[in-house]
Amino acid sequence: MDKKHHIAIYTTASIPWLTGTSVNPLFRAAYLAKDGAQKVTLVVPWLPLKDQEHVFPNGIKFSSHLEQEKCVRQWLEERTGFASNFSIRFYPGKFSLEKRSILALGDITVIIPDDEADVAVLEEPEHLTWFHHGKRWKKKFRLVVGIVHTNYLEYVRRERNAVQAFFLKQINSWVVDIYCHKVIRLSAATQDLPRSLVCNVHGVNPKFLQIGMKTREKQQHDNQAFSKGVYYIGKMLWSKGYKELLRLLRDHQKELAGLEIDLHGSGEDSAQIEAAFKKLELAVKVHPACDHADPLFHDYKVLLNPSTTDVVCTTTAEALAMGKIVVCANHPSNEFFMQFPNCRTYDDGEGFVKATLKALSDEPAPLADKQRHELSWEAATERFLEVAQLDITPMRKSSKTTSKSFLSTSLSLKKKFEDASAGVHFVGTGFLSSQPNEEQCKELGLAIPSKKKGFSSGRWI
Repeated sequence: MDKKHHIAIYTTASIPWLTGTSVNPLFRAAYLAKDGAQKVTLVVPWLPLKDQEHVFPNGIKFSSHLEQEKCVRQWLEERTGFASNFSIRFYPGKFSLEKRSILALGDITVIIPDDEADVAVLEEPEHLTWFHHGKRWKKKFRLVVGIVHTNYLEYVRRERNAVQAFFLKQINSWVVDIYCHKVIRLSAATQDLPRSLVCNVHGVNPKFLQIGMKTREKQQHDNQAFSKGVYYIGKMLWSKGYKELLRLLRDHQKELAGLEIDLHGSGEDSAQIEAAFKKLELAVKVHPACDHADPLFHDYKVLLNPSTTDVVCTTTAEALAMGKIVVCANHPSNEFFMQFPNCRTYDDGEGFVKATLKALSDEPAPLADKQRHELSWEAATERFLEVAQLDITPMRKSSKTTSKSFLSTSLSLKKKFEDASAGVHFVGTGFLSSQPNEEQCKELGLAIPSKKKGFSSGRWI
């Protein structure tokens, strides 16, 4: 390419919060910028100290965004083995206890100057646009690509009700249509969205591939790489697969007699989950959360992962990269993993029992070089560049048989409808969105927003 693209990756979380939307966009930025073909900026939230307490583990706090940036870069370099070659900028945010997630404050498009605005990647585009009250993403950037990480509809269905899920589905489609030129869904487990396609553009932390290489060497020498049996790892929330796992184990205790399983995790439902699993006749041990790359996990042979709320489960990818067998549900969220021989799927309880017992009796197939590459961030970056098509300026498609005059009229009407729809969203979020406080603006070098004066004389951009 004659001219470097400037890719601004906006996301909804940041290290040291170890969640998918902090880790995966960070790796994406590092690998997109690695060869210098693109100029990359990662845009992450900056939280007040009181909100950092709710989000960051082990009491970690930062008095400035520069301290947090140093932590982010150090964490990344320890895992990739190379110095990052991209910029990090922060936007003001707040943590919502009700939603258990970070919300942006004010117009976060201003974080990227107009003369640098080229391509925007919105990691979780629904989340970033629900309350967006500012410049239109499509007018600020030449190309806006959304990457859908989270199956919000499934969480709402489980925790609330179908009516709320229905309205959320409509809102998600609405805001994504307004603000994104194209959307990448990591798997078909997410809702279908306007101008979307399915492609897994996530890779696995290189650390796990290194562990997998050592495992393969062990297998080649003595074929005894695994001394432990079955485990599950995940945040201890019922919605994170524990409910499904409990039901499967409870309903098939006789067939699985003698099975020993270790659960690793911490979370709001820890006490309830531990009490429920202890009632089983099976030998279940519950352990606190620990990094999946910890040597504690290297010797396990089988990961059981019955979760169906994930879009593409990071834990499954990590276990496969380490050379383990994974027993998981035959579900759209696991479709990418089905290409690997160590991925064993089941359709029902009987299939779960059969797959689990066979996995325990089998030795995992050593991970081939091609399979390692498919799991890597190098391959994920190749897939992203292929589907994002950064050089192509988006245009609405229409039938080739349509006359030019009708095509022009049709496009004009669509644009007017989209502008009107965006206007409605702009006015509505005027009542819902919050502005950053003076301290956050000063910390980030942003203009202090004036107090809202209503919307009677306002206009959307």
